Amino acid sequence: MIRSTAVNFIKSCHKTVPYIYFKPCANHSTNPDYVNATEPYEVFRSRFVNAFDDPKIDGWGARSWMQKLHLEDAVPPPEVVISGLKACRRINDIALAIRFIESVKFKCHAAKGAWEWLQKEIEPTMKQLGLPTLGQLGYDEPELALIDYDD
Repeated sequence: MIRSTAVNFIKSCHKTVPYIYFKPCANHSTNPDYVNATEPYEVFRSRFVNAFDDPKIDGWGARSWMQKLHLEDAVPPPEVVISGLKACRRINDIALAIRFIESVKFKCHAAKGAWEWLQKEIEPTMKQLGLPTLGQLGYDEPELALIDYDD
C-alpha cells in the first residue's frame, strides 16, 4: 500500500517537475576575461604580480587579491608568492604574511613536492624581509596532535 503510493507520487513528480541539467564548468578563473576558459600562464602571473606590486595597495586590497589567488585552481608561482609577501611587508602586516604562506602551503597539497620546491624558491625573500618560516613558528605540524599508538 505504502509502496504503491510512493511509486505513484514519484511518477507524478516526474511528469510535473522538469529535470534540471547542470553543465559542468571546464575551468574556473577569477579573471572575467577568461571565465570557463583557460587563462594563459603569463596573464595569470602578471595579473597577480602587478596587483601585489602596486605601491598604493592597502590591507584590504592585499587581502582581496590573496583571496582571488586562493580561489584559483592552481598552485601560485613563486613570483606571485614573493610579490604577495613584499606587499605584506609594505603594509607592515606580518600576520597576513604568515596566513598567506599557510594558505599557499594548503594549496600545495594537491601536488607532491610542490611545497618543498616553493619553499626553497621563496626562502631567500623571506629571510630578506625578516619573515620566519612555518617550521620556525611551529606551524608545520598541529599543536595538539596526539601520537596514535594504534598504527
